[in-house]
Amino acid sequence: MPYQVHPTAIIDPGAQIGEGTRIWHFCHISPEAVLGANCVLGQNVFVANGVVLGNRVKVQNNVSIYTGVTCEDDVFLGPSMVFTNVINPRSFVERKQEFRPTLVRHGASIGANATILCGVTLGRYCMIGAGAVVTKDVPDYALVVGVPAQQMGWVSRLGHHLVLDELGTAQCPESGEEYVLKNGILNPIS
Repeated sequence: MPYQVHPTAIIDPGAQIGEGTRIWHFCHISPEAVLGANCVLGQNVFVANGVVLGNRVKVQNNVSIYTGVTCEDDVFLGPSMVFTNVINPRSFVERKQEFRPTLVRHGASIGANATILCGVTLGRYCMIGAGAVVTKDVPDYALVVGVPAQQMGWVSRLGHHLVLDELGTAQCPESGEEYVLKNGILNPIS
C-alpha cells in the first residue's frame, strides 16, 4: 500500500489516496474523495464524497471536510476548524442540490476552531486566525481574524506578518522574499 492507514480508520472502496499520505485514528474517507500525495490527516477526520485535497495538505484532529470543498496543495487545516456547505440548513429540508463550493487556494492556513462559510474562496497563502468566522472571499496573502473575519494585514508565504513601507513594499523576515502592494493586491516581487 503506497499510503499509511491506522487500523481504526475507514477507507471506503473507491477513495483515491496519493502516495505517502498518512491517515490516523478514527478517520473516515468517503468513496468519491480524492487525496493527493503526502497528506497527513490527524485523528477523527471525515472527508466527504467529492472533496479534493491537493498534495501535502495537513488536516489536524477533529476536522470534517464536506462535499464541495477543494483544498489545493500545501493547505493547512487547524484543529477542529469547520467547513459548511449549505447557507441555510434545516434538518427537515433536503438541500443537497444547494451545496456551495468552497475553494482553499495553494498554501492557505486556517487556524484552530475557525469556521468557513460555504461559497467562499480563500486566497493563496492567506492566514485565517484561530476562531475566525469567514463569510466572504479572502485575498492572497491576507491575514483575517475575528467574528465576522476582517482583514488585519498581510503575511508572507512563510506566514510572517508583513510591515509595508510608504512605497507599499515589505520583506519576509525569514526568507528575505520581497512583496509589493498595488491596487489592493499583494504579490511577491519576482
